[in-house]
Amino acid sequence: MIARLLDRVYLATVVLSAVVLHTAGAQAARPTPMRLWTGAAPGALGQDSVDIPTISLYRPSGSTATGAAIVVCPGGSYTMLADHEGHTIAVWLNSIGITAAVLKYRLGPRYHHPVELQDVTRAMRTLRARAAEWGIDPRRIGIMGFSAGGHLASTIATHFDAGDPGSADPIERVSSRPDLAVLAYPVISMTDGITHQGSRRNLLGDNPTQALVAELSNEKRVTAKTPPTFLFHTANDPVVPVENSLLFASALRAAKVPFELHVFEQGPHGVGLAQDDPVLSVWPSLLQHWLRVQGFVP
Repeated sequence: MIARLLDRVYLATVVLSAVVLHTAGAQAARPTPMRLWTGAAPGALGQDSVDIPTISLYRPSGSTATGAAIVVCPGGSYTMLADHEGHTIAVWLNSIGITAAVLKYRLGPRYHHPVELQDVTRAMRTLRARAAEWGIDPRRIGIMGFSAGGHLASTIATHFDAGDPGSADPIERVSSRPDLAVLAYPVISMTDGITHQGSRRNLLGDNPTQALVAELSNEKRVTAKTPPTFLFHTANDPVVPVENSLLFASALRAAKVPFELHVFEQGPHGVGLAQDDPVLSVWPSLLQHWLRVQGFVP
C-alpha cells in the first residue's frame, strides 16, 4: 500500500514538473509520429494508440546538424511518458545539432517485458537503417533515458544484438547497439531495496521470477561492449535511489567501459533539463561537453 502511494506521489510530481517547466523550445513544432512497424507491432493487444509504438523525429537545421542522433526514452514509471523528458529534450538536442527521435514505447500494466525492449530495439534499428535518408551517421546513434526511460535505455545498452542478416526486413538486419548512452536519474536495477517498485511492477508484473529480475537488473549485464555512458543523479533522490547510478557506474568501471558520472548533493526526481534549478541546471552543459568528447557535437 505504501509503495503504491509513493508511486502516485511520483507520478503527480512528474506531471507537475511537466506543467511548471519552461524552456525556450517549449512551443516548438512537433513532428508527426512514425510507426515503428508498418503493420501491427509484435505482441500488440489491439489497434489503439497505446498499442502502436512510434518515433517522432526532430531534425536540427541543416547548417547546425552534426550527423549524430539520439533516441530519447521519456520516463514515467513504465505507465506514462513525461513530455518534459521527451519533446523538451529533443528540442534541446536539436539546439546543439543532434537529431532526436522521441520514442513512444508501449506501457504497463497493459504490456510487460519484452515488449518495451522490442520497441526500443526497433527504434535503434530504424534510425540506423534509414541513416542515409535522414542525414545521420550510422556510427553515431545514441540512446538517452530518464527514470524508467533510463532503465529502458540501459536495457538496450546491455541487451543489444548485431541484427539478423537473413531477415527479409532490412531494418531487422542492422545492429541495435547504441554508440553511447545517457542516463538521467535512471532506474537500473530490479532488485528489492534498490529498484523503483512501481517501474518494476509495471514492467515485470506483480510476481516476476528471480531469473527475470536478474535479467533486467542491468548493472549485472554490463560487458566490455556496453557503450560509453553518461550518468546524472541526485544523492537524495526520493524516488529512484542513487545506488542505481552508482552500481551501473561501478559495473562500467569493472568492464573498462568509459563513463562520466555526476551526482549532485540535493535535488528532486524527474527534473528534466532542470532549467528552473540554479544548481542542477548545469547538468545539460556537462552532458554537452561529454558529447563533444564522444564526437557527437563539434
